[in-house]
Amino acid sequence: MAKTQNQRIGIFLLLALVMVATRLHHFGALPDASWGVFFLAGFWLRGSARWAFPLLIATAVLVDFFAITGSGLDFWSHYCVSPAYWFMPVYFAALWMGGSWLARHQSGLSLTTLGLAAVSLLVSETLCYLISNGSFYWLSHSVPLPRSFGSWFANLGDWYLPFLATTALYVGIGAVLHVGLTLLARTLRQSDRTGLSH
Repeated sequence: MAKTQNQRIGIFLLLALVMVATRLHHFGALPDASWGVFFLAGFWLRGSARWAFPLLIATAVLVDFFAITGSGLDFWSHYCVSPAYWFMPVYFAALWMGGSWLARHQSGLSLTTLGLAAVSLLVSETLCYLISNGSFYWLSHSVPLPRSFGSWFANLGDWYLPFLATTALYVGIGAVLHVGLTLLARTLRQSDRTGLSH
């Protein structure tokens, strides 16, 4: 379904708000929604990557800056801000492209779309995780030397499922919202047609 520019801006603002709230850990127990946000943005904002993607990246960096400096630490010396930090646009692009690919190939509310969603999320989240984890492991000064592929694979295994589960949770919430709003819009269109025919 085609979206107006105002709808796209509204979706962007909602996704950015969710990312800010959870990336700052404002709500305590809620995990960071950033990975799910980029996948959903790729799906809902396909065709708006020129402005929406860089603005979401800038939002993530600003949140990190305020979270780190707000806790009294120097942003540039924080263990998360290593040379690997600048791979963020690359690994988030994997999620965006996964959502965009799904938007291009989906066939409405169907089991086929559900299967495509599962595959595109798994592939794009795995690629995002490999780039994120790999760049941190191989480039960060926080990882002790010597480094090896064996240690990296062990590290990959430690964190993969939690990252996948968190991303799937937020994408699942987005999917439920999408289905609900799609069905509501369909019902409203049908009632409008019924009203016009009387």
